[in-house]
This record gives sequence, structure tokens and C-alpha cells, in this order.
Amino acid sequence: MSSGRDSISMSAGLAICVVALALASAAQLASSRPTTFAQDFQVAWADTHVRQIDGGRAVQLLLDQNSGCGFASKRKYLFGQVSMRIKLVPGDSAGTVAAFYLNSDTAGVRDELDFEFLGNRSGQPYTVQTNIFAHGKGDREQRVNLWFDPSADFHLYRIRWSHSQIVPVRVFKNNEAKGVGYPNSQPMGVYSTLWEADDWATRGGLEKIDWTKAPFVAHYKDFDIEGCPVPGPARCASNPTNWWEGANYKGLTALEARKYRWVRVNHMIYDYCTDKSRFPVPPPECTAGI
Repeated sequence: MSSGRDSISMSAGLAICVVALALASAAQLASSRPTTFAQDFQVAWADTHVRQIDGGRAVQLLLDQNSGCGFASKRKYLFGQVSMRIKLVPGDSAGTVAAFYLNSDTAGVRDELDFEFLGNRSGQPYTVQTNIFAHGKGDREQRVNLWFDPSADFHLYRIRWSHSQIVPVRVFKNNEAKGVGYPNSQPMGVYSTLWEADDWATRGGLEKIDWTKAPFVAHYKDFDIEGCPVPGPARCASNPTNWWEGANYKGLTALEARKYRWVRVNHMIYDYCTDKSRFPVPPPECTAGI
């Protein structure tokens, strides 16, 4: 099992979650630290394409011309951290998308925190796209080209969500005081899917999926959810002693901020905040800093 107490190096793990974590235990921590997939997760669609392996401690997601597939947590959570180790589709994966995300599953006003790993032609870098939806409003895409091969081995990916900020590969502060929506009232489930999206995923849809390479396979293991389940203890989500609400997690340290900027300067290829064709005036959260 992975733990929230793992640290993140400047290598692969840091590419995705730039904040090194050394977590302390806290009251009302709602996590069973599952040893098997089935304890906290279930197949969401296409069960013939989801394979449990290693005694149920890991799963493979398969994509072929018949179907993609996905899994979901059995419960929803309001604040906390979720992590898993993922080894992405190797080789020519153009046109595929492997997603790891939280979603409130509430039509029209959904909250969602996204990682989408966009497949590549052999020899080209994988791209990770992140997005954040709050009260139904998204359009906050950022894309980073990974400088390591995420299909060669497992790498740890985390999403940490508190009252003050969200930290996947980016930092999204709670700026409700400035009129910026923030997901703070709707519990979200944890999802992962593998699917075909060759109309947009790789080079804007110029690179199409090569079905002769199917099945495309992504691997997942070390599932870890630490958060407040809903339904669950009524005061869990508002408990200020939850570790993710602690002072150490309300912002980045100086070192973390330098590493975060290094990723943005050297590997970010798209940022909605600087896309003047879409936003002649940058959205207010874009000027809030980290």
C-alpha cells in the first residue's frame, strides 16, 4: 500500500504532485488503507476489460475496439487525499486517454478534479492535462509534457483537497472571497478510466489511434484514500485537526514553490490563464499566485 507519508522526489512523482508530503495522523481520519482493490473500489463499466491481478492488489484496464473501461470508489468523500500508483499504456498510445479524477456526479453543478494522461506516438512525451470544475464551471485546462516515461514503471499520483487549496500538478487556492468558485460542499467519488479520444487527445486530434496495437493496457496499484466519507461522521469534513487542513498544507514551502515553478517554466505547454483568445482578461484565480 502507498501511504500519505511517502515523500515525493524531484523525479517522476514530483512531476505530478510537486508538494513533498510528510503526513501526520489526525482525528476522524476516514481511511481503511485498502490492501485490495475490492475493499474501496468497484468496476464502473465494462467489467470484461478490468482485470484484477496480484491477489486483487492491482488492476489492469484494457482498451480495444469493443470498449474502454473504468472503476470507481464505493463511497464519496468530502476533503482529504487520494493516491494510487499508475503505469500508463506503453509504446504507441496516441488517441488514448487514461484518467484519474474526483467527481461529484451532480449534473449541471458538478465539482471535478482531473488528471488526464494523453497518449503519445512512440518516442514523443506523454502529456498530462489537469482541469478543475467548481459548481459546474470548468475551462481551467493546463497541460504539461512529462520529462520521464510514465509507462516504464509505476509512479505515484496524488490529489489533495482541503478547505484552503487543491494540489495535483497545480495549486488551486480557495479564492471564494474574490468570486472564484471552489469545490467545498459536494462529496466526490474517485474514478479512473481508459478510453479512446483520438478526435482531440494527441496533437489536437491529428494523431489517430492505431487499433493494430490494441489492446492498450494501463496498470494501477497501491490505492489509498484518506478522507471524510459521505455518509459518515457529521463533523469530519469540518474538523480542523484533519491533517490535510494543517498549517503545513495551507501553502507551499520555498523549496516546493521553486520545484513547482520549474515544472511550469520547463514543461508546461498550455495554460488557460495565458490563453488570450479564450480569456482576454485572465480569470481572477490566475492572478492569485501560489
